[in-house]
Amino acid sequence: MTCYSLDGLTPVVDPSAYVHPSAVLIGDVIVGPHCYVGPLASLRGDFGRIILEEGANLQDTCVMHGFPESDTVVERNGHIGHGAVLHGCRIGADALVGMNAVVMDNAVIAARSFVSAAAFVKAGFVCEPQSLVMGAPARVTRTLSDQEVAWKQAGTREYQHLTRRCLAQMQVCEPLPQVEPDRPRFAGSQVRPKHSL
Repeated sequence: MTCYSLDGLTPVVDPSAYVHPSAVLIGDVIVGPHCYVGPLASLRGDFGRIILEEGANLQDTCVMHGFPESDTVVERNGHIGHGAVLHGCRIGADALVGMNAVVMDNAVIAARSFVSAAAFVKAGFVCEPQSLVMGAPARVTRTLSDQEVAWKQAGTREYQHLTRRCLAQMQVCEPLPQVEPDRPRFAGSQVRPKHSL
């Protein structure tokens, strides 16, 4: 990872977390146990504090940032999809933010809630636990079922397993010039896309 201290504050990464080498961490950043931070993620703790609590994942090209004296927090087992932007907000425990969603300052996404892909959550937005949040501007459309929450929890466990795989096995390599005969595949996941539930 690319890691910078700023004004005497150095990022903290728990040894059980995996942060991809292309991710950038600046200043007041705290990455908790068993977290996953994907390629090209940017965690800019140059004004406010950035916190990933235990078991959270922040996927490829996500951005976390905030205003001075603010905290931008993904609580325990939070799941942040590719390309999402979190700015000065709080994502509750076991919540999911979909791909390319934007969650703005002082918004609070409650525990076990989902923010749909490409949603725009305005500053100051607050929802109840287990809400489905959709649209631009985003609004609560309904309460999530326990089955939907269980689907999300299974996906988060896959990322926690990916953290352990990456810590144990990921290494820089040169590409092969061609596909080898009988090329193996990764073992199958138990998680399927939500539309197949």
